[in-house]
Amino acid sequence: MKLTQRFSFLLLAAAAFTFIGGCASSTTKESTGQYVDDTAITAKVKAAIFKEDTLKSAEINVETFKGAVQLSGFVGSQADIDRAIQVTRAVSGVRTVKNDMRLK
Repeated sequence: MKLTQRFSFLLLAAAAFTFIGGCASSTTKESTGQYVDDTAITAKVKAAIFKEDTLKSAEINVETFKGAVQLSGFVGSQADIDRAIQVTRAVSGVRTVKNDMRLK
């Protein structure tokens, strides 16, 4: 009976360590909490760009990884690029902004 209990305990412990390790982050992978945070940041940035009358939000793509926001897409002018970057930097939680937007 004791052997069965020990085996069950070891099996449960192994499963717990596997689960915990699966939620950990690395340089190329986010933890579950970071993913949720980045999703919220992406939504805030998209909303801020949408509210900006001078920007066409459908032309700007937003992706976030560990607080670093990447803007991509095609815009009409350098002023639009500058304004999108400025609006993005003002959003809470944004650590850095990478500009991959191109002029049409």
